[in-house]
Amino acid sequence: MTKFSDLNLHRKVLKAIDEAGYVEPTPIQAGAIPPALEGQDVLGIAQTGTGKTASFTLPMISMLNRGRARARMPRSLVLAPTRELAAQVAENFDIYAKHTKLTKALLIGGVSFKEQDAAIDRGVDVLIATPGRLLDHFERGKLILSDVKVMVIDEADRMLDMGFIPDIERIFGLTPFTRQTLFFSATMAPEIERITNTFLSNPARIEVARAATTSENITQGAVFYKATRKDREGTEKRKLMRLLIDGENEQLNNAIIFCNRKTDVDIAAKSLKKYGYNAAAIHGDLDQKKRMETLDGFRDGTIKFLCASDVAARGLDIPDVTHVFNFDVPGNAEDYVHRIGRTGRAGKKGFAFTLVSPRDEKNFADVEALVEMEIPRVDLPEGMKKSKPKPDESATRDEKPKRKRSRKTPEQQVDEATTAPSAVEEVKDIAEDKNTTPAPQNDKPKRNRNTRGGRNRRDDGPTIIGMGDDAPAFIAKSFEERMAS
Repeated sequence: MTKFSDLNLHRKVLKAIDEAGYVEPTPIQAGAIPPALEGQDVLGIAQTGTGKTASFTLPMISMLNRGRARARMPRSLVLAPTRELAAQVAENFDIYAKHTKLTKALLIGGVSFKEQDAAIDRGVDVLIATPGRLLDHFERGKLILSDVKVMVIDEADRMLDMGFIPDIERIFGLTPFTRQTLFFSATMAPEIERITNTFLSNPARIEVARAATTSENITQGAVFYKATRKDREGTEKRKLMRLLIDGENEQLNNAIIFCNRKTDVDIAAKSLKKYGYNAAAIHGDLDQKKRMETLDGFRDGTIKFLCASDVAARGLDIPDVTHVFNFDVPGNAEDYVHRIGRTGRAGKKGFAFTLVSPRDEKNFADVEALVEMEIPRVDLPEGMKKSKPKPDESATRDEKPKRKRSRKTPEQQVDEATTAPSAVEEVKDIAEDKNTTPAPQNDKPKRNRNTRGGRNRRDDGPTIIGMGDDAPAFIAKSFEERMAS
């Protein structure tokens, strides 16, 4: 059985590993560390949660222990796709290099350039960065990459998903051709294969698991459901999530709930807090300080439910996550592997449940095709099962009668009109059925709608035509008489 002491690591690194409580390397660590220490390029393929970070951090510290960095010229470079993953690599570096004099700098968004510039100017042995912020410093003339001896690409497939491949290719061009490259990924898309063929020189390929496989320690399940009404889909989906959480009982210690959209992340967190669950949200729109505070709270147990976008799906090492819930099926099937990889880490048991609505069935089929297994179906919780209507309820439903178009001839319609009962008689019949007297008919004349307000309502007798007996004689004459005179 291989031990860390068998891997030729520097004694100061071995001391730090021993103090951290690690005894045996994982398969990816045992396979990648020896060729990395020999200066060979490494292509590591392993599912998430297998210890890839230590696979490049430990040999890098051992190799850089001799020598000293110059101002603005880092000796090694680690590229990570997200701020959280970059910060995690920096934390691991601090653990493993605490008995050495190596220095580091963390270049990520959300932190002022001034502090980062000051760290670079002092000279750093290890520069840990996201691609965008690294290029920002380079274009400002604050960084020189011509002295990089070891370059690490972590979570390369996530770099591809986030559109960082052009930036990665540019950064490769800024570093020396003689550099050593350590390249790690959980999956190997064709574009990743092209980059490795272009920028790696005869790499040692370490593949400890088939690409896009899930850990055997994770119990998976899929819950298929259909909302009763389209406008209630979100409400019923959140209710289903709460019922699944409650159904896990003592098995659930904490959980990450993944949503596809940032707005859904916020809504899910607010909904859980409304119903008394200790939840918080994390996504790319939050400032870096808030994101780190939320992650720290989840790690130390002050936050039990972390509602997250895929910013938290890759590479975050939170070893004691018991459950993962996919509130949405990811649009990219490979993201499913990374999401559920947040649980079942370091040999521990984990549980992962996915909510599948009719619109998600195609994406879910892609997930099953990728992992080459049928994910077990889970029955709907009791509170979500639809109750069948009672017979008397269904029989007494008010149904609007359908209007029928008359197809009778005009002669038939005239005959029916003459024989049909009058409206007054119909009212009397209805009143008799109800044992009531019919309401008296109103005999008042209909009001003339052409009259406005109260005008012209007074009865002044017959209308006067002309001017009566008092009319002047010349007016009473006819037109011909007036013309003759």
